[in-house]
Amino acid sequence: MTSTRTAEELQSDLTGGLAQAIAAKGYAATTIADIVTHARVSKRTFYEHFADKEACLMALYEQGCDHLLEVVRSAAGPGGRLLDWRAAINSGVSAYLTALESMPAVTRTLLVEIQAAGPRAFRLRQQTQRRFADTLVDVIERARATDPAIPPLSPLLAIALVGGVHEMMLQVCDPYTGAGPSFTELTPAVDELVYAILTNPWMTADGMIGPEARLDE
Repeated sequence: MTSTRTAEELQSDLTGGLAQAIAAKGYAATTIADIVTHARVSKRTFYEHFADKEACLMALYEQGCDHLLEVVRSAAGPGGRLLDWRAAINSGVSAYLTALESMPAVTRTLLVEIQAAGPRAFRLRQQTQRRFADTLVDVIERARATDPAIPPLSPLLAIALVGGVHEMMLQVCDPYTGAGPSFTELTPAVDELVYAILTNPWMTADGMIGPEARLDE
């Protein structure tokens, strides 16, 4: 029977089918047959949209991350308005963690499976981490418009923040034990991490930590 779904809808269904399969059995064990079963399409339809399982994974990862980035940008500056920097950080963090909580089938892909899916996936993850870091830098720059006393956030420290938050989230998204709090319970800790960086008394004008921050002083 001919499908009435558009090409965009079919691709979305296929990436969603992959997410469901990964949530059930992990990426390595997932087959094309699993994906098309969840998506309710044929293998022929799958190969009309993706060259292989890895290509489908990359599309799923990009879709999920694009959604999360938009969530953070919208929450940190709703309607284009500039928020107080603490309010912007809290709003962005809360919205980000709530969004992760709302899509459990995708979360394992975003946090766990992408890390072991091969060199192409590794490079995509690195690029996406930089996009999240750039978004953090942008949020802080917008907040500095209302409070110039806030030091800028350097791209390198932004990457460190993204990495630190990612490690916190892995405490929740443990694919082997399922142990840990909910994502939203991490909000105070993530806020505290960002505040600690931005209010560091040794932060220099270029957004780096100065040499005065040595532990022996």
